[in-house]
Amino acid sequence: MKVKRMKHHRKYLRFYTACHGFREPYKIFCDGTFIHHLVKNQITVPGQALTNILGKPTKLFTTRCVIAELHSLGMSFSKSFEEARNLSLARCDHEKRKGAAGCIDDVIGEKNSEHFFLATQDNELRKRFREIPGVPLIFGLRKSLILEPPSALQKDFVKLSEEQRSRMPETEKMLLKRGISKIAAEDENATSDAHDASGDEGLRDPLISVPMISAPRRTDGPQFKRKKPKGPNPLSRKKKKITEKPSIAPNKDGDNASTKRNRKRKRSRGSKSEGGDA
Repeated sequence: MKVKRMKHHRKYLRFYTACHGFREPYKIFCDGTFIHHLVKNQITVPGQALTNILGKPTKLFTTRCVIAELHSLGMSFSKSFEEARNLSLARCDHEKRKGAAGCIDDVIGEKNSEHFFLATQDNELRKRFREIPGVPLIFGLRKSLILEPPSALQKDFVKLSEEQRSRMPETEKMLLKRGISKIAAEDENATSDAHDASGDEGLRDPLISVPMISAPRRTDGPQFKRKKPKGPNPLSRKKKKITEKPSIAPNKDGDNASTKRNRKRKRSRGSKSEGGDA
């Protein structure tokens, strides 16, 4: 159950950070009822508890009016009074002390420019701030703290604001229409001048044809070469095997050189003996 609740809290935080610009450390405005709930349920480190449910660092705020209201409630709220004095003070420009609800209305306002989370146990106060876009609400349930989901009014406000951003403002529409009408008038004048000039030239010499001027080729942009069919890669081709044929050269005697090399001279021993006898 706790893991599922943390997933929901992360989802709600993404909504407020993306649509209303909330940034960490998150500023949490605590009223007297919420501070008393923390003390009653013995949540001794409220800053750490709120950091755990949001998953991001937090900073707790209150006002002098809230502290004064806790002080006026007597000894039963003395611990809550001491705990409230340890929180940071939000700017509260009231000459006279005001009720906590009125003070919160003045500090947060209708736009919540300071991006406060409102932590309260007051049901009427939570119901009132659900109708104001961009005010996340936190309340306590026993020892657990819960971040409320965005109300339907807050979601509708975000949708309407996105649609308005996507639309063109009326002033820009007027300027665009003026620019388009001016360009159209200039084009009409140019075409009428061109027709007049062509009519005069036709009356002078109808046989003369006006050569077509081709548009200059752009050189500032990237130049692309047409791909031509390429031959096979010479490095990937196998080399042809060269078969050497024996060269046959005729000799002076008409015999082949190869046969002459292989021929051996034979000498007869009898010729030597005959020569010696002679």
